Amino acid sequence: MSRSAREVAGEVADLFAGVFDRLRAWRGPIEQVIAGGSLRAAELDATVADLVLPRLVEPDPLLAGAGFIADGEVVRGRDVHFAWWLGPLEDNPVLGSTTEPTRLDLTTRGYTEYLRDFRALEWYAIPATTSHAHVTGPFVDHLCTCDYILTLTMPVHGRAADGDGARMVGVVGADVAVRTLERRLLSGFLDVPEPLALVNADGRVVLSTEPTLQVGQLAATWSADEPCEGTPFRVLVGPAASGSR
Repeated sequence: MSRSAREVAGEVADLFAGVFDRLRAWRGPIEQVIAGGSLRAAELDATVADLVLPRLVEPDPLLAGAGFIADGEVVRGRDVHFAWWLGPLEDNPVLGSTTEPTRLDLTTRGYTEYLRDFRALEWYAIPATTSHAHVTGPFVDHLCTCDYILTLTMPVHGRAADGDGARMVGVVGADVAVRTLERRLLSGFLDVPEPLALVNADGRVVLSTEPTLQVGQLAATWSADEPCEGTPFRVLVGPAASGSR
């Protein structure tokens, strides 16, 4: 039985709502552990690991990576601190194949420029500017997975240095691989008679049932679209081919 574009748009919305709910659930314990001011890296890392690792090793995990990136003086003696883990990887050109989560250790790799400029990157800069959650991508993640991903981030707040109110002290986030989204969503998209394309706010393709539309490509404007509520995504609906399904 065929389905509608609105139904699959609802499935996209539900999937991402679940990830945002998870980030909100993680944010509370992280804000609690940093509430006392500057702390040791090991204490923060243990808190974050307890939160994210179970989600990276569950059967058929949705998340490719997750964690917290701390700015300023959250971690004693450090200007920035990445408490971030990657899930098991298949044939990764940087890290090889792994069967267990891997801690992202930027100190052992040549990403000086990335560390210097990370506050200007979309996944950090937009939450810092808007104080709202944000989705970045799809983009090729050259830092971790070397594959197309979407990065979901949410601001984490702590006490301001002068003790007056709160300020953003970092982001809690998660990566979702596009190939994982395809496994989760594509069969439902294929149940719709018309060709469909899931696109981000800029019109870049995340996944599509139209073979000529590739991930990251700017999609042509089709006659109709369905918003995926609570996300920056839309499902574009193309004309049905003559004699199709």
